[in-house]
Amino acid sequence: MLKRIRELLSSYGIDLAAPAALSDCTITRPYLLERAGIKTGTAVVMAVPYYTTACDDPARNISVYAVSRDYHLFFARLFDEILPVLRREFPDRLFAGFADHSPIAEAQAAVLAGLGMFGRNHLFLTRAYSSFVFLGEIVTDALLPTEKAPVSVCTDCGACRAACPVGLDVQRCVSALTQKKGALDDAEKAALRAHGLAWGCDRCQENCAVTKAAKKAGTLYTNIPFFKENAVAHLTAAAVRAMSDEEFGTRAYAWRGREVILRNLTLLEEKEKTT
Repeated sequence: MLKRIRELLSSYGIDLAAPAALSDCTITRPYLLERAGIKTGTAVVMAVPYYTTACDDPARNISVYAVSRDYHLFFARLFDEILPVLRREFPDRLFAGFADHSPIAEAQAAVLAGLGMFGRNHLFLTRAYSSFVFLGEIVTDALLPTEKAPVSVCTDCGACRAACPVGLDVQRCVSALTQKKGALDDAEKAALRAHGLAWGCDRCQENCAVTKAAKKAGTLYTNIPFFKENAVAHLTAAAVRAMSDEEFGTRAYAWRGREVILRNLTLLEEKEKTT
């Protein structure tokens, strides 16, 4: 079964996938497993790379993960197409697919599966793609053979901490500021203008030694078409206003509403006019 799951994932350009026993995972949303009828079994964890050449655009003013369409759309299609195949080929087993809204702590499960390590920037790191991966999993009630990997962390070189505007202080995260609803006070406006991105923050990832090594080796870039298509690295307020509701809804920044991203873009564009 594991071989078949890996074959199916590989056909979608996913080459990092490995099993972790559910008994070793931290269950964060047990009701999702209950809904799937799964009490015990295995999570086949996958790391999906999303970095493309569009992300190298010097004019990019949004986080790398938001350049492509919302990754939840990718996983929805992936599971819609793969799970029926598995259910047909293994009719005595249960299968469910999750990404982001998951029954398990995904980063921990990915480390246990041997896909990578914890970074000091609070992100999951892979050698090939650094932290530019989305995590998901196919959960089954089958007890697949697993090898529990030791928990590993990066070398703590300090590059991410030095690059972070707030020294990796999650309480003052600039990415969170770009997603804050409502009006910003003067200090917040100044911080966003100084930051330069209208959505998210990639400084810790860009300066990570693992990222630099992966880029130098040429492994950083994804081969998955979904993330290459309809990529938009530079946003303007005018472009966002012109998007249909359907188009806007396919973007990662849509979940906070159009007003938030427009507020941020307006602040940045006002800065450009005065410099």
